[in-house]
Amino acid sequence: MLPLSVAIIARDEADRLPDALASVAGLAAQVVVLDSGSRDDTVALARAAGAEVVETDWPGHVAQKNRALQRCTQEWVLSLDADERLSPALAASVRAALAEPGDAAGFEVDRLSWWQGAPLRYGTWHPDRRLRLVRRAVARWEGDDPHDRLAVDGPTRRLDGDLLHHPYRDLGEHLSTIDRYTATAAKALAARGVRATVLDVALRPHLHIVKALLLKQGIRDGVRGLCVAGLGATYVLLKWGRLYLAQRATTGASG
Repeated sequence: MLPLSVAIIARDEADRLPDALASVAGLAAQVVVLDSGSRDDTVALARAAGAEVVETDWPGHVAQKNRALQRCTQEWVLSLDADERLSPALAASVRAALAEPGDAAGFEVDRLSWWQGAPLRYGTWHPDRRLRLVRRAVARWEGDDPHDRLAVDGPTRRLDGDLLHHPYRDLGEHLSTIDRYTATAAKALAARGVRATVLDVALRPHLHIVKALLLKQGIRDGVRGLCVAGLGATYVLLKWGRLYLAQRATTGASG
């Protein structure tokens, strides 16, 4: 076992959590699962796999992931979502990195996401580089919900191998997540004092399409790339549209 803790937050993930846990089996000295009110077998499955399970409330993405980080006891922490798993190549890279970490405070991974049954290798979804393996003593979660990000004090390096990601079970879940996340994101922007203009609402979705399909070559993923770019633009439209409309409502304006 490596001097490694794996931290996972979960809720109603009985269908996906076992694959995440299996991908780190034999790798980590500690696996921590923070569960925020699952109504399925998530807790039982996590305990059966040998994880330390903490049942808690839901304070938000950033706060929950910091809670999970604080429960970890090993020198290094690998943060996973329940819908992610390590590829064999990435697991081997983790072993090699922790054998000779040098002065690194953390290691970044490339996340490869599936949509409608196949991986997306272009666009804004790939390589989707994320800092996920960190020295616990110098790490923390930051950002505005729902867009958390892991940060460290010190240099970082990149690991070989993909972090495999299956974010949506179906299109309905993708659409409901857009609805939920854009509401959360608009509130977070408002709390920071960010103001939206008509130009934000009108232009930002189109800029996302240009970035996703042309600059990031998402068109090379074919129809799936087109669909994901459109859904991404919808996310941007709703986030800024909701912020703009909330501002208008507080001033008594309409439109």
